[in-house]
Amino acid sequence: MSIPTGRPFYKMSGSGNDFIVFDARSDTDVVHSFANSEAVRRLCASGTGIGADGVVFLQSDTYQSFRIRYFNRDGSVGELCGNASLCSVRLARELGIIGDGQCHFETDAGVMTGHFRNGMPEIDLQPVRELTLDAGFDVQAGERRIGFADTGVPHLVVLVEDTTSVDVVGRGRPLRLDRKLRAGANVNFVAPTGPDEFAMRTYERGVEAETLACGTGAVASAVLLEAWGLAGRVVRLHTRSERVLTVSLRHSDGHIHPALCGEARVVFLGTIAEL
Repeated sequence: MSIPTGRPFYKMSGSGNDFIVFDARSDTDVVHSFANSEAVRRLCASGTGIGADGVVFLQSDTYQSFRIRYFNRDGSVGELCGNASLCSVRLARELGIIGDGQCHFETDAGVMTGHFRNGMPEIDLQPVRELTLDAGFDVQAGERRIGFADTGVPHLVVLVEDTTSVDVVGRGRPLRLDRKLRAGANVNFVAPTGPDEFAMRTYERGVEAETLACGTGAVASAVLLEAWGLAGRVVRLHTRSERVLTVSLRHSDGHIHPALCGEARVVFLGTIAEL
């Protein structure tokens, strides 16, 4: 497959999750050329491509401020990526699509709301779809309990004594692929570090490796930590990149409404020359 050259892209980082972002509002050819599994895998490949955890297409939308389409590094379509959404809100402001006020944007997981808090992007996600305090997995040495939450993406959350000693790939991959899970899941390992403060490491579905951060994983972790009685309604998750993701939880009409706030940086603007 031939990859078209001369296409500009933004390399962005959301707390260590890195993304290739295309401004596809007026350039529909970029979606035709790159929004497929083979192109995404080549773009995201470390060493031979640009290297990234995923690819984002920022598109125009008839009813909302913009729309994003997200692909995981393995070429699969992702319904939602929390850090990619934060990066998209930041880039939308840089491109003049939105201002500092509230905006709405479309994803494959539904409409999200974005705004800025103390200069950092924050998104209001859809209500938590599913919550299971005990996911039915046997805990191993150093683990306390395992729960499940669907925050637009399915997640297991493993409460551990110390995240630094966890074999994230060795333990995370079998859990991610377990037959109990209908569509697999990301696997997050969390340990308390202070009041409403937790360390977090994630084995990410679609990347099939540990990533430096996971936005929807931070949300799932906060939801379960609150449900387990271990945290309040504002939880700070310290990621592997040492950046902090802050999750705020609001309870209304029998549902949990989460918000995610975190870093989103434009690292550089590039042009595809040869791939």
